[in-house]
Amino acid sequence: MAARRTVKKLTAVEVLALLQELPDVDSGDSDEDSFVEESEFVPSDSSDEDIPVSMDTQPEQPVQSSLRTRKQTKRLIIVEEEDKVGKPSSVQGNSSKFKKGNHNVQDKDCRKRRCAGEKSSSSQKQLCETAKDGTVWVRRKIEDFNSLQPTQPTQTSLSKGGPTEIARRKVTSRLQSFLCLFTISMFMTIRDCTEHKARKTNPDWSTSVYELMAFVAVLLFRGAAGRTGAMRDSWSKYFGIPEIMSTMSRDRYKELMRYLRFDIKDTRLERLQADKFAAISDIWGCFVQNCVQSYDPGNHITVDEQLFPTKVRCPFLQYIASKPDKFGIKFWIAADLNTKYMCNAIPYLGKDPNRDIGERLADNVVTRLMEPFLDRGRTVTMDNFFTSLSLANRLLQHNTTLLGTVNKIRREVPEQAKNTKEREEFSTQLFTSGSALLTIYAAKKKKNVCLLSTLHTKVEVEADLRQKPNVVTDYNYLKCGVDVLDQKLRAYTVRTGTRRWPVAVFYNILDIAASNLAIDTEKCAICHKGTNAFKHVMGQKCTVKWILSDKFSKLYWYCHRSLVQMTVKTFLVGDSQKNKDIFSTETEYKEMDLI
Repeated sequence: MAARRTVKKLTAVEVLALLQELPDVDSGDSDEDSFVEESEFVPSDSSDEDIPVSMDTQPEQPVQSSLRTRKQTKRLIIVEEEDKVGKPSSVQGNSSKFKKGNHNVQDKDCRKRRCAGEKSSSSQKQLCETAKDGTVWVRRKIEDFNSLQPTQPTQTSLSKGGPTEIARRKVTSRLQSFLCLFTISMFMTIRDCTEHKARKTNPDWSTSVYELMAFVAVLLFRGAAGRTGAMRDSWSKYFGIPEIMSTMSRDRYKELMRYLRFDIKDTRLERLQADKFAAISDIWGCFVQNCVQSYDPGNHITVDEQLFPTKVRCPFLQYIASKPDKFGIKFWIAADLNTKYMCNAIPYLGKDPNRDIGERLADNVVTRLMEPFLDRGRTVTMDNFFTSLSLANRLLQHNTTLLGTVNKIRREVPEQAKNTKEREEFSTQLFTSGSALLTIYAAKKKKNVCLLSTLHTKVEVEADLRQKPNVVTDYNYLKCGVDVLDQKLRAYTVRTGTRRWPVAVFYNILDIAASNLAIDTEKCAICHKGTNAFKHVMGQKCTVKWILSDKFSKLYWYCHRSLVQMTVKTFLVGDSQKNKDIFSTETEYKEMDLI
């Protein structure tokens, strides 16, 4: 349909202003044109006043005037207004172009160019779609997607993951594997802070590293037994655990728990100004660093959150209704997919003043968790809280790909992802923006699932009823790293009731350490037992260390002689080579033979 031509009324002054801008015309080419003589005047309307036109020309020369009739001037203005698709019509000296016949031809050409431009723009709109933030997405088909070649990270020689060379040299026994993550220096820090707290009320109170190891052994024994009741029941006559009763008395355990500290309280106020986690940040930082240095993850890493259940008074206590335990301390965790090894972890402490202005929390968390594992061709999988196009491009610069679900309310997602009424069930739509692939899959009626990936260079659809694309099936397989780890930690946890949040974090450290050490010892071919059995064996080893130390009381030895001997005999029964593996040195094994 042709555009409606609008006729604009011009006054005499406006007509003169337009005519003065026109170029001069040769007299030889103007025979057929109707010019106005010097003394003539063409009024714009009957109501307009006559304005004389004076030109300084000699009478003997032909009149050189660029003044045209009002009808031709209007025709020129109309053509210039309607010719918006092509180039604007230029004004030349030959006025025959503005005749009625030539004007109709030019008007038709303008309409054809306009219709062609509208068709090309509509076809481009069908292929391209712009999101609210300005991101341009290109619509793709599954058939021709194989021709696309987005940037693929360079796959280095990565295995399925395993201990590093440093860890393999240190992990010579089960006890040494525990000390690889929970080092002697960490025990010494806890000992100094605990004694500092106890000597404020009891100047003669003291403890040792071996006693703290026995204290940890009590917690590991209780976790291996799967007890969920009160801690005092572990020393009960009918329901007690023999290994705990042979390791430490209940009163001594309560005394250690009462004075247990992980920092010096006198300097805590200064450190709290910059670190809300100051009460246990030193122990937590050393533990996480040891975990990073002791294990090399495989090709796939999962990033998710963990809620350690507790209801202690804490400035950063979280409430998540979707979790089994609604209240707790939240940790961001990066875990290896194959072994469920905790590779890196960050506690959530609320608003971070060190985060850059304008940077998303999720982008900052994933970047910090993946920092030790970048530039190796790995793939990180996450949920819709973390996934964004900016994060995918940032990781791709470090040779790391991303796969995760996307929240449809994000401004970078096209409007087509939010349209669920016109979508067929089990249908798939593909969009690309640079090296990122956006897959929209209709899992149910009126429900779309959006996934962002920089990993896939080929899209395939299953030949079944649901017709799932391989992007969806790969995500379902790669997303479960942290969830399975959290399930393992909750099965045999050392957690007990406490009112201090640093102690709750200490329980979480022991749970994660037992899970990681079970993987390390299995990879180093020391044992092939699960996490529960590993906690039990580690408790026995720490108990024997405490028995062999000089701090072990003779009175306690005589009171619990039978239980201690029973614990020691469990190590001396069986093959001598297995017995030697329990201790870190040959001297410790000979000392046990003497007992």
